[in-house]
Amino acid sequence: MIGRISGRLLVKQPPALLVDVSGVGYEIEAPMSTFYKLPALGETVTLHTHLTVREDAHLLFGFASLTEKNLFRELIKISGVGPKLALTVLSGVSVEEFWNTVRAGDVARLTKLPGVGRKTAERLVVEMRDKAGSVGEVPGVSLPAAGPGGALAEARSALAALGYKPAEIGRFTEAVYKEGMSTEQIIQEALRRAVR
Repeated sequence: MIGRISGRLLVKQPPALLVDVSGVGYEIEAPMSTFYKLPALGETVTLHTHLTVREDAHLLFGFASLTEKNLFRELIKISGVGPKLALTVLSGVSVEEFWNTVRAGDVARLTKLPGVGRKTAERLVVEMRDKAGSVGEVPGVSLPAAGPGGALAEARSALAALGYKPAEIGRFTEAVYKEGMSTEQIIQEALRRAVR
């Protein structure tokens, strides 16, 4: 699996871009939210990536942040939502807006996105409601992140992957987080608190 790409940005024509990594050009599709954050052509770019393997193609998708990548992965798990529609969702709303919309059950807001009909919007709300906040930022907790895809966000994602509920993740990380902690330190301290 290709999880991250870092190289020189050669082409950016939404939704496609081309990144040169040591002489190999990787074709990557990205949402508009990532395009807004891209550097100028010829400069170095780092993207979090997801590789989709199909019978007829290997498709690489790139994201400016881990929270975008994680939401993309959650979206494509839903029946009827493929990579193209997931990119459309990420292009139309921020990760935070998406989770707020799901928590509010605002089906009408989701149907305003291109390609998202009422049935798909309803499925998104129903299937994603339990996960709201477990991917990336935890609802109700406003702690500073250690930068894009920083230690705190990574620790939260890891705790979610271990099966902890969003409220638990919020409590644990809020109690242990201190400026400058590494991802590993946050996870270790949070897990110690979890087993008390």
